[in-house]
Amino acid sequence: MNKKLSFKAFKEEALKDESVRAEYERLTPEFEVIKQFVSARKKVHLSQVELAKRLKVSQPLIARLETGGYAATSVSKLSEVANALGYSLKISLQAKKRN
Repeated sequence: MNKKLSFKAFKEEALKDESVRAEYERLTPEFEVIKQFVSARKKVHLSQVELAKRLKVSQPLIARLETGGYAATSVSKLSEVANALGYSLKISLQAKKRN
């Protein structure tokens, strides 16, 4: 019998590999930004199309942002998106954990 692996189990197994873990940790800030922007858009009950109209951009651009395009986006553009959602953008630095 071929039992399918849950995503959680797959992730746990994959993160045992040091190179995978390092890349995952490197991308974590981008994933967090994406999650926050998508959550904010949903909280204010806007579709990607509606947000795109507010920003005078195309819906596919919003989709690209929400699938990993925020890392390559300027701070001023991120601020525009936040503003269109009724939020302000706050950027902060946090000290790295020392092992």
